[in-house]
Amino acid sequence: MADYKQTQVHSTAPQLEYPLDEKLPEMGKTIEIAPGIFWLRMRLPFALDHINLWLLQDQINGIDGWTIIDCGISNDETKQAWEQIFTSSLNSLPVLRVLVTHMHPDHIGLAQWLCERWQAPLWISLSDYLTAQWLTHQEGGVKVGAKIGSGGSADHFARHGLQSEEDLAKIRARASYYTNLVPAIPVRYRRLMEGDSVVIGKNTWEIIMGYGHAPEHATLFCKKQNILISGDMVLPRISTNVSVYDADPDADPLGLYLNSLERYLNLPPDAFILPSHGKPFHGLHTRIAQLKAHHVARLADTLDACSTPKSAREVVPILFKRDLDIHQLTFAMGEAIAHLNHLWRQGSLSRQLFPDGILRFCAL
Repeated sequence: MADYKQTQVHSTAPQLEYPLDEKLPEMGKTIEIAPGIFWLRMRLPFALDHINLWLLQDQINGIDGWTIIDCGISNDETKQAWEQIFTSSLNSLPVLRVLVTHMHPDHIGLAQWLCERWQAPLWISLSDYLTAQWLTHQEGGVKVGAKIGSGGSADHFARHGLQSEEDLAKIRARASYYTNLVPAIPVRYRRLMEGDSVVIGKNTWEIIMGYGHAPEHATLFCKKQNILISGDMVLPRISTNVSVYDADPDADPLGLYLNSLERYLNLPPDAFILPSHGKPFHGLHTRIAQLKAHHVARLADTLDACSTPKSAREVVPILFKRDLDIHQLTFAMGEAIAHLNHLWRQGSLSRQLFPDGILRFCAL
């Protein structure tokens, strides 16, 4: 059993390095950040207001072209930005492949449109492909569509102490959240698996799967260029969302995520990291240490709070000391449950369903 109360978090770790400083790609334009690798950025209508996408020079079966990594959400603005990219940045060459790191809407939303637009195949992990297919299907989208995008269904959150009828009504109104941002998924795909080697242009990329944030999140490491396309697994300024969903209420995604971080320590500490949010950076091992320390501190806070029985809703203001809109609250609830479940699964907390129908956790 981990002793989270005895773990101290030090703030003296060296800072990350951002080789491009404050330089950012404009909408509809690209920046070449390494030979054959171009950075582009699309807007998102959330507090996290952007996603980084990647365009890699490629050649398949003797045909020169491009591989797209991640897609943006499905809306007219993102489509228009892509059309600008097609006109200004492809050098009249086709898109040969669309590779998606995972099934969250900002990464897979326009996959169907891009694949149809270029008659290009979708490359993605099996777990994330099937999850996305289920959520875009009528049954999955209507019944559980809000679970992935918002961190859980209203009933799931109610069991964990969210009793505000206004908040629950807002969450129920988000049932079509996923399908609005991901209207369709290609009917065929090419499976990405742990340890696969994917040749893109003149470079070979190793697939390293990460867990906890998405069912089976693909990251790509090129040894020759010493570059990791990290998706959402390693972000420079914010911690990756790790949530428990109604379909798997006893899950320990935080444990999966922390175990996944350990695997990236096998990569060179000076690797150039291309994240899905924030700026490209150096300092992989430093950032992993910061992320681990962040969660250790939050676990300690959670354990302290549970000296008396607490629901996830009661833990939220302990972990998130700011005002939260409904979108942020759903993610915060998912994360609070994840921290509680991790401590419960490790034997640090007990869990009990009280007569009022709310699950509460208490330190042992």
